[in-house]
Amino acid sequence: MDIDQLQAFERIVREGTFSKAARVLDITQPTISARIAALERALGGPLFTRGGRLLTLTERGEQFLPYARRVLEVLDEGVEAARATQTGERGRVTLGLVQSLTVGFLTEAVARFCVLHPQTEVFVRAAQSNQVVEMLNDGLVKLGILSWPFYGTDMLPLLHFREGLALVVPVSQVPAPGPVPFAQVVQAHRPFLLVQWSPSITALLTRAVGEASPLVEVPAGTIRHLLLRGIGAAMLTRTLVADDLVSGRLVEVPVSDLPPLYRDSAVVQLARGGRLPRAAAEMVHVLRDTAAAYGILQAEDGALTGGL
Repeated sequence: MDIDQLQAFERIVREGTFSKAARVLDITQPTISARIAALERALGGPLFTRGGRLLTLTERGEQFLPYARRVLEVLDEGVEAARATQTGERGRVTLGLVQSLTVGFLTEAVARFCVLHPQTEVFVRAAQSNQVVEMLNDGLVKLGILSWPFYGTDMLPLLHFREGLALVVPVSQVPAPGPVPFAQVVQAHRPFLLVQWSPSITALLTRAVGEASPLVEVPAGTIRHLLLRGIGAAMLTRTLVADDLVSGRLVEVPVSDLPPLYRDSAVVQLARGGRLPRAAAEMVHVLRDTAAAYGILQAEDGALTGGL
């Protein structure tokens, strides 16, 4: 049994005669007759009752017709999906990233992508960095976003982001204007809400907090909601709280005794992964444009664009 036989069967039912169906399919009548004969042998009996000029379905043919049509409909959908995937209109994007990167500008990037590519499926998987690398190696995701640099892996960076970190407190606890010592701020706005941006930043902030405040470690998205409820102080990426800072719901406090802090990250693919699927490449473009709009996209070179 093959598609040609199913198409012949369905077309004969629609046109009412073998000869009309053969003309529509642009084949000879002996060819369409041979296809139906082969289909009938596969199904164990006749599909049509032939009596003069009138052509009707047998009970076997009536039972088989909806299944044949379903197969042909699914085939048409598959062809359409394949063509749409080629043009970037449809497809699937699988993205793995570390938990702290699920908030901030990524939300805006995914929203933009869904508007631009409404027929494309998007799957985002949050995990630890090593697990994201495993997902890339296992083929579970095509793209990863990792804290960067990430050593000892077969990763090709496509985009590099640098997000500034800011000490943020609730608007109800605004300190005196001007830079102030870090420990003084966290002592006045306890507890200090810690995000694992990177091992080096975590170590620096933990030492700087010292005895000034207890530490509460929760995901960045949760910290934002705690701050909005008037609880604590936190070092967060400005992209995460940009709207809150503009609206005045949260306040950034300049610090006098800490260097400027940044969270660096990169969009990566496997170095041996070859050219990205069209939908994944479109996601990279959207991530690039969104990061540029937020002012966090670093200068690109050949190494950062070679996978597109």
